[in-house]
Amino acid sequence: MKFLESTGRYFMLLGRVFSRPEKFYVYYRQTMKEFELLGINSIGIVVVISVFMGAVIALQTAYNTENPIYPAYLIGLGTRDMIILEFSSTMVALILAGKVGSSIASEIGTMRVTEQIDALEIMGVNSASYLILPKLVATLIFNPFLTLISIIVGIFGGWFAGTAAGVITSESFIYGIQYAFIPYYITYSLIKTVVFAFIIATVSGFQGYIVSGGSLDVGRASTKAVVYSCILILLFNVILTQLLLS
Repeated sequence: MKFLESTGRYFMLLGRVFSRPEKFYVYYRQTMKEFELLGINSIGIVVVISVFMGAVIALQTAYNTENPIYPAYLIGLGTRDMIILEFSSTMVALILAGKVGSSIASEIGTMRVTEQIDALEIMGVNSASYLILPKLVATLIFNPFLTLISIIVGIFGGWFAGTAAGVITSESFIYGIQYAFIPYYITYSLIKTVVFAFIIATVSGFQGYIVSGGSLDVGRASTKAVVYSCILILLFNVILTQLLLS
């Protein structure tokens, strides 16, 4: 019953979030701030993780295809497809669920326990829309760019690791990247990214918005936001893969 109650409250909150903004300028200014806080500040961690992720994929692919019947360019091809199809969308989303999701939940949760949200409601402001909608718009728009950055950097990391370790030549790796490329894979990855961004922003915002108690409860809400977001990301990853690639 608690699950059904929480689900109902979540969708009721979404109804308030998507209500028509009172002052578009205020929302626009708030959204620009969220672009920096949730988007630009996440570029660093995405780049670092993508480089090592691409390097590991390339090396593991090389060591698992040492049989001479396998052409060398399979290392580049495998690295490209694994990064595009799975790692740069799903893995980056899981990382952002920890970084961005916990930030959203703790920020809104702190405002709840310090009665700042109550003050907004008294002033006649739709607090759900004012606090969550700019974060949602920022993540929906910026996360696909983070995915594209992750794809580029991940493939570069695979190329650098493969050539530096001497398991493949630069020419073979680049040929593998270009071989039998399917542009729809990029579209598939970006669709997943948008869905995952929606999950991260709304679930984390919901967990922070319904907090009651003190600072310890804010910490618990932040943990719940990360856990629930990760579970839903993995669930929808399976569903979207079946719908979009079958």
